[in-house]
Amino acid sequence: MRKVLYLIVLLSCTMAFGQKDKKITEKTVSKASIQAHLKFMSSDALKGRDTPSPELDIAAEYLRTQLELYGVKPFAEFPDYFQPVSMKKIKKPQTGTITLDSATFTIGVDYLLISGGNLEWNGEIAFLDYATTEELEKADVKGKIVVANTGDGEEQSPRAWFAMSREKRANAKEAGALGLIELYNSPQIPWQLLVNYLSRDQVILDDGIEDERDEFAGIWLNNANREASPSFANTSKLDIKMAGAGVERFVSQNVVGYVEGTDPVLKKDYVTFSAHYDHVGVGRADSTGDDIYNGTRDNAVGTVTVLEAAKNLAMYPTKRSSLFVMFCGEEKGLLGSQWFVDHSPLPLSDIVFCFNSDNGGYNNTSMATVIGLDRTTAQGLLVTAIESYGLTAGDDANYKEQGLFDRSDNVSFAKKGIPAPSFGMGVDAFDEQVLRTYHQPSDEFDTIDMDYLYTFYRAYVFAGRSIGNMKETPFWVEGDKYYEVGKELYK
Repeated sequence: MRKVLYLIVLLSCTMAFGQKDKKITEKTVSKASIQAHLKFMSSDALKGRDTPSPELDIAAEYLRTQLELYGVKPFAEFPDYFQPVSMKKIKKPQTGTITLDSATFTIGVDYLLISGGNLEWNGEIAFLDYATTEELEKADVKGKIVVANTGDGEEQSPRAWFAMSREKRANAKEAGALGLIELYNSPQIPWQLLVNYLSRDQVILDDGIEDERDEFAGIWLNNANREASPSFANTSKLDIKMAGAGVERFVSQNVVGYVEGTDPVLKKDYVTFSAHYDHVGVGRADSTGDDIYNGTRDNAVGTVTVLEAAKNLAMYPTKRSSLFVMFCGEEKGLLGSQWFVDHSPLPLSDIVFCFNSDNGGYNNTSMATVIGLDRTTAQGLLVTAIESYGLTAGDDANYKEQGLFDRSDNVSFAKKGIPAPSFGMGVDAFDEQVLRTYHQPSDEFDTIDMDYLYTFYRAYVFAGRSIGNMKETPFWVEGDKYYEVGKELYK
């Protein structure tokens, strides 16, 4: 009986704490401030917040001033709230053509350079099916450019093809080939979306080591409806000219601050509230002539969750301390978050949870999506917070093949062992409604549902407060692929 009474008292205290946190959430989360932040972050004036760009620097300055206004403290290492992130831009050739007897293909339109740089070459090709190891062993490819289809004829995922392409290039190079042209034909990822991603200059972290560039040419060429195949099958030679490639070094910045917790013991533990504030900049114009990729959903919405949490937690701290990080360079390959976990102002073992927020779009305003919902012991608190605002807590069960957990900044923390789900708007399928605005100029402020977002933001802040005050330290569910590295991190 005594044990039952204890459990009832404990449950009552937990519920009381939860209700208190919800009331505190309501005190600060404001539809007017959400709207103002979103309008600025996704305005044409910021030109899509590309990394690097002067407009991304303006966005960082805006975020810095908001943290300062709310009373969030800077770390001694970053007194201006800016954590410098060293990067370098691998500039793609500015001009390029592939010329055959019967056709000419233009870089950035008909083909994309995946690896390599400037090139001027005229010679023979070896036309294979998929450039498998067996095909390369049988064919005479030495001193030639290999031409083959993407993939292996069985796997249908273009993302898997991309991984296969690296292996193909290595094998072709070892066999003596000078380059590999792969003919791309897939409805899963339209060619134009690949152009938007891969025609841009590559931005990577700068480790200070001089570049040793692989000059082996890796090319993907549009083969929609297999229209390009006959041009290559019916010729034995081609001419390639590409010029204008190079390397440019620069420094961008993560925006970082913290709020100390109230509990004398738990305040040594930090809950991270994170999001990326960059997007993809200016690109190909849509049918209306708009060429600014505003990135309202991706990820101005996520950035503002961090601002709303910072405003709330600076005014009403939780038992645990709160760490706020807004990353640059996510769209270039999670660069800001990778840099942060490798150059953290705190020991990583002091960061007990990362509550990331990232979005590609939404198609269900009755839910909030948590990628990795069932992977940490905070699941119950997350579900309770979301449901308390009349939303359903969902995950990526219907689109696991997208691998979203490992495609956002949360995974940089997870790889170090830190529990790190990612909170986003309601997506029950990766459908046309999501893709219509995903990395498109149409992702603008006036296309979002502010009533839904107001509910969404309160659920995020309430969930964050619940984690900051939870009795047990959150951790991975046993058996998760990051469970063991987490045990190693926290000893």
